[in-house]
Amino acid sequence: MNQATGVIFCLAYILGLISTAVPWGRYGLLALGIAVAIALPKLLRKFTKNSVKVTKKRRSRQKENALEEPLDAREELSLLEMLPRAKWVWAVAGLVAFLASVYFGVRSPQPAIDDISKLIPAGGNTQEVAVTVRGRVVSTPRLTRSGRSQFWLETDLVSEINGGEGGAVVNRPVSGQLYVTVPLLQATGLYADNTIAVVGSLYKPQAPSNPGAFNFQAYLAREGAFAGLKGRQIDWTRENAIADVNRVNGQADAFWEPSGMRPSKIQAMRQRIVRSQLSQLNVPEGPLIGAIALGKQAVDLPYNIRDYFVQAGLAHAIAASGTQVSMVLALVLALTRRFSKQLQFCFGVGALFLLVGLTGFEPSVCRAALMGFGTLFALVLSRQVKPLGLLLIAATILLLVNPLWIWDLGFQLSFLATLGLIVTTPPLMAKLDWMPPAIASIIVVPMAASIWVLPLLLYVFSVVSPYSILVNIIAAPLLWILSIGGMVSALAGLIFPPAGSVLAQLLDYPAKGLIAIAQYFSQLPGNSVAVRQVSVFQLIALYSLICWVWIGGRRKKEEGRRKKEEERRKKEEGRRKKEEGRGKKEEGRGKKGKSRVISLPSFSSAWILPLAVVAGIAIIVLPAWHVQASLFQVTLLATSGEPVLVIQDRGKVALINSGDENTVRFTVLPFLQQQGVNSVNFAIATHGHLGLSGGWGKLLERLPIKTFYDNTAPKQIHRGNNQEFMTAVQSHQGVYFPLETNSTVDLGSTRLQLVNAEIPVVEFLVGNRTWLLVGEMTPEAQKKLAATGTLKPAQVLWWSGKTLTAELLSAVGPQVAIASANEIDPETVAQLRQNKTQIFWTGRDGALQWTPAAGFKTTLESEENQTSFL
Repeated sequence: MNQATGVIFCLAYILGLISTAVPWGRYGLLALGIAVAIALPKLLRKFTKNSVKVTKKRRSRQKENALEEPLDAREELSLLEMLPRAKWVWAVAGLVAFLASVYFGVRSPQPAIDDISKLIPAGGNTQEVAVTVRGRVVSTPRLTRSGRSQFWLETDLVSEINGGEGGAVVNRPVSGQLYVTVPLLQATGLYADNTIAVVGSLYKPQAPSNPGAFNFQAYLAREGAFAGLKGRQIDWTRENAIADVNRVNGQADAFWEPSGMRPSKIQAMRQRIVRSQLSQLNVPEGPLIGAIALGKQAVDLPYNIRDYFVQAGLAHAIAASGTQVSMVLALVLALTRRFSKQLQFCFGVGALFLLVGLTGFEPSVCRAALMGFGTLFALVLSRQVKPLGLLLIAATILLLVNPLWIWDLGFQLSFLATLGLIVTTPPLMAKLDWMPPAIASIIVVPMAASIWVLPLLLYVFSVVSPYSILVNIIAAPLLWILSIGGMVSALAGLIFPPAGSVLAQLLDYPAKGLIAIAQYFSQLPGNSVAVRQVSVFQLIALYSLICWVWIGGRRKKEEGRRKKEEERRKKEEGRRKKEEGRGKKEEGRGKKGKSRVISLPSFSSAWILPLAVVAGIAIIVLPAWHVQASLFQVTLLATSGEPVLVIQDRGKVALINSGDENTVRFTVLPFLQQQGVNSVNFAIATHGHLGLSGGWGKLLERLPIKTFYDNTAPKQIHRGNNQEFMTAVQSHQGVYFPLETNSTVDLGSTRLQLVNAEIPVVEFLVGNRTWLLVGEMTPEAQKKLAATGTLKPAQVLWWSGKTLTAELLSAVGPQVAIASANEIDPETVAQLRQNKTQIFWTGRDGALQWTPAAGFKTTLESEENQTSFL
């Protein structure tokens, strides 16, 4: 099997894994392989025959070439000429792709019969399942945003089931992984491979209730987990738990006493390095150096610092990547350059294994380690390394070990960034050959990597960071200092911790400088631009453009090299002809022959890049602009507290309420980001007691608010300072207005009227339909309000899910009732159904979206409500 055939089989395997995104993908690739096996060999033979004719004509005009080389020889094979002609190769490639998709299905995690998730009632999470779960910790505990500690638990036994269908059970064998969170102090001193018992409540992860929200259910499924455990306490010392787990596992010393809980050797080494780096440094400089040296899995970096780096486009700096591997490998080879190649290979492989273990087997590090191993192997064999081939082999090996990594974002970004460095860095460096190489590389490396990862980032996050390349160029010197210094201090700390502490202390000011750069650029206006969700077809089109530029550049480079070679030959020929006295006559014949050479039309290399850039911008901007200019949509988000409504009216956005800070971070901002919203035209706080909660401030940090309307009713709780918030709105070039009772606000084609400020009661006129938002009221207050006659009939009633009186329902007469609540009052449901009112509630249906053409659509599927007749 030659190299071309091997490349085709590797690519077929990877394409087969990618085809799992489409239900019929595996069969499509199998059919494609058969079709190509039938048609392509004939086309390739025809192309080769024509190519030989062209070469024969060209060489017939160059007598010395015709004599020196056979007519079918090529100066350089093209891509089509390198493809194999054998039919069996393409048929087998299709079969490999088909088997790859089957292999992916086999390796995809599925809950076993005794999986712990089976203990949760089929109805969902309406009833809490309290358990004591015993098992082995399989990950290092991590700090969550909520201040709890999280780790993965491989379960063995479960006891004390309360709320399940089978009642209480003791020491029931189970299997499967659990996503466990516990109070921070409970996880102190806990390490991977420890065996423990956790007391808490089981729950099943749900599909995202809001568009653009994080899919926690899919995340757990990729990790092989189908349930979570909200732990309250970790049991370290119960002797019966020790005996039960030891009996199941057949292990003699599965449990350590609290004073004897010990980390594994690799964890102890990681801990030794991190402690040596943190001993003389403050937070966040110390954790930042540890994260740059060993990746963010090795140390808990504060979330605000992570957010700064992500928003500024420096997320790769705090993640384990190939940078650490290349530095360690370069250091090992430099220290062992006087040794034999075999010893260099052994030391290099040992260092790679150690680094992969310390960083936690991240996909990006495993990729770099495999490529480093290939480089060492080529060094021993004295062979030249082909980076593209090495990258393809590394990808294939890793995906053979774990095919699920094909959908891991870290894996995808790592390989795309490396591909960009391999194929894009050389031509960019050639363009900047007038600059010193060190300075040129600082500019070229972030550009090359960003070009190849940008389409994927747009597809996943729908956001582009305009300052990303500039930030990486500015921060490059500090990153190199911190990377090299961090690795050296880590090595010193592993050998002699005080030395590692001294070396890490020298990195204090560079770390502060890098944090200051990330913080400054993350807070600049326009630091992130939402472009609306990118479709799969747009993603394919963008990468097609990038490949067109890459292949077109290679072709122009080959043509330029060929032309230079021909010019050199012509000059040599001219000199010989001049010596023989046949100058003018031969020159005339040469010109005549040149005029008969036929070449296919193509764009000039100077135009390929500008055309690709313009086309790429058009692919992203034009569809988003068209949707924004024509979209009229009302979205009621599924929130646990304050009800939140978003009105998109042909480019203008109105946000009714914000919720608390977590609601803004995990619900409002992801939705607006997915919709391509970069500013809020109108923001209205209808609820007096929550009107200026922390959510508005968090929203202002990311998006400007042009006009803010605040309910001026007396605030009850969670009230901020009016003047402070007014100043914050105005500092972002916004305008602050009080919202009085019976006042009307025009929101484009939507009109809002505050009927009652204290309850509150708000009327929306959306097109020719009336929506009525009613706050929480006692039944007596509802009857009194209905008797005043201030309530007008409305097609849509929006309330909190609590009890509604017959008087209020009679006064409003809704056709659709929407409750922003996880549960809804049964008596109210009965009254609404008696009145033939269609009912939605966010706890069951998730977020609701309404458009004039399609009516209501739910985010979560429901048997009762699919669409509304409105």
